[in-house]
Amino acid sequence: MTDTDSATMSLESLYNATADEDTQQEAFTRGEVPVAVYGLGKMGLPLASVFAETCGNAIGADVDPEVVTTIQNGGCHVKREPGLDSLVADLVDDGSLRATTEPRDAARDASIHVVIVPTPITDEKEPDLAILDTVIGDIATGLTEGDLVLIECTVPPQTTEKRVFERLIEESSLERGEFGVAFCPERTSSGRALEDIRGAYPKVVGGVDAESTRAASVIYDAINSEGVLTVSDATTAEAVKLFEGLYRDVNIALANELAKFTDELGIDVREAIDTANTQPFCHIHDPGPGVGGHCIPYYPYFLIKPFETPSPLLSTAREVNDSMPSFTVSKVREGLESQGIAIEDSKVVVLGLTYRPGVEEIRASPAIPITHGLTDLGADVYAIDPLLDTFDTFAAQPVDQEDLHVLGADAIVLVTPHEEFETIQWEELDADPYGLSVFIDGRATLDDLRLESWTYTIGRGRS
Repeated sequence: MTDTDSATMSLESLYNATADEDTQQEAFTRGEVPVAVYGLGKMGLPLASVFAETCGNAIGADVDPEVVTTIQNGGCHVKREPGLDSLVADLVDDGSLRATTEPRDAARDASIHVVIVPTPITDEKEPDLAILDTVIGDIATGLTEGDLVLIECTVPPQTTEKRVFERLIEESSLERGEFGVAFCPERTSSGRALEDIRGAYPKVVGGVDAESTRAASVIYDAINSEGVLTVSDATTAEAVKLFEGLYRDVNIALANELAKFTDELGIDVREAIDTANTQPFCHIHDPGPGVGGHCIPYYPYFLIKPFETPSPLLSTAREVNDSMPSFTVSKVREGLESQGIAIEDSKVVVLGLTYRPGVEEIRASPAIPITHGLTDLGADVYAIDPLLDTFDTFAAQPVDQEDLHVLGADAIVLVTPHEEFETIQWEELDADPYGLSVFIDGRATLDDLRLESWTYTIGRGRS
């Protein structure tokens, strides 16, 4: 490749570009280096939108025709993300953001390829990278010299180097050193996606080679106001993302195990935790009825399953956190029996089914096994969640929040404290003729409530 060719490439692609980095970043922000984002889900659409607002030349690819049509019409299928609706509408209107159901078309037109597709686990707890593999195959069909592939979805360590990079070499016409690959994990929470992507935390970047790391850093430095943290390689970056989630899973498991000592010790374990946390080297999380979402319950298996190194702590943490729904059900039964009510003769209402307040996501939500556990014991189970339209995953009959006061529930389990529940008149439920008998507070969100019913808070005990 001649110097002239290199100079030209520096304005069309960034890997192996010869222009100085300021010039490269300016070319990116002017839209001279087109971007394709593969996956337009809860995290993908916000990411594609931020790329589009930064460079003015982004296309999103998704296999769901309804998603693509919605975006092409200036709509937004991702709900409860502040600012996303208007941002998508503006970007589509001015041509900065487009969408397609054909990832190979996007791959052919783009120089930067950003992958943020689901990486779930199987029923056997094995990482399922089938969607990632498909997308990488699509990218390979359009990969050209100077292109850069950025993996944002969470994967087992060594995936980027040994699986993504190697497959791109096998299925494209390119060799090592002619294109770049880097792992740049999303560090984003639902409900604040735009804020996180734009710079709530520094962006972590690790490439399969030094040039991949450098080129990816040029891009993310233009997007993230907190800058970029480069690490030694892609595998280290993959580990960073996993370690963040594993720390939380293990920490929550500690809190949950401590919470189970509440009754035997006769203390408010939450008070003990809060006081212990005043010491700067102690940071125990809060206990609760379980751990849900598309991240924490799955990430441990990205280390446990693919690798031979024993990981008993990670496995135990999963067992502890997975046991909390059953623990919650046992407290419902205990409370009902103390009031002379057999669980098979009871009506139980589960409040809040999503895994987190204000987030329309039920994946691995503890409310799922809680409803099934109560149903298996013979209770008539009802569920209330103002964020959901479908309840098929839950072993419960959906009811509106307005019906709570006329349902005649024997027990109520607060799993996820949506702000909509703040309007519930608990004192009315507690009094005749409703006569609520048992209340389980899974998140200690109603500390000031004093009910006549048998009341149990996880980590705090009877009140």
